Amino acid sequence: MDALRISTDRDDLDVDLIHRFLSEEAYWSRGIPRATVERAIAGSLCFGGYLDGVGQVAFARVTTDGATFGYLADVFVLPSQRGRGFSKQLMDAIMVHPQLQGLRRFMLATGDAHGLYAQYGFTAPSRPQTLMEILRPDIYQAATAAP
Repeated sequence: MDALRISTDRDDLDVDLIHRFLSEEAYWSRGIPRATVERAIAGSLCFGGYLDGVGQVAFARVTTDGATFGYLADVFVLPSQRGRGFSKQLMDAIMVHPQLQGLRRFMLATGDAHGLYAQYGFTAPSRPQTLMEILRPDIYQAATAAP
C-alpha cells in the first residue's frame, strides 16, 4: 500500500483542487462557490492527503469545538487514486488527531460510504428523534440561478 502524507497545515492545501472537486464532482456540494469553500476551510480542522510527485489527492475537514463536538465533512479521494487504501489512511489520521479525542458527539452525513465509516465506530443515530436539521440540498444551484 502506498503511504499518503497527511497534513493539517492549511498552507499545504490545494484550494483550487478542493473547490473543483466539491463544486463539480461531489454529489453533496455541486456548484458550491469558491468563497464558501474558503470559509469552510478557514473554520475547520482540515486534513490534506498528498503523494510524492503527484500532489494533493485527498481531503477531509472537521468542524469542531475541540472539546465536545465534531462534524466530519467533505471527505474525498480523487477518483484516479481510489482503491489504494487512502480513505482509510485519511480516516486513521482523523480519528487519532489530538483535537478530536474525547468528543461527546462526532457526526457525519454520507450517502455512499457507510461501510468505511462503520469501521471507525460511526453508526446511525441512537436517538434520531433528538436530532433536528435545516437541510437545503440545492442551496448552491439556487444561488447561481438567481438573477
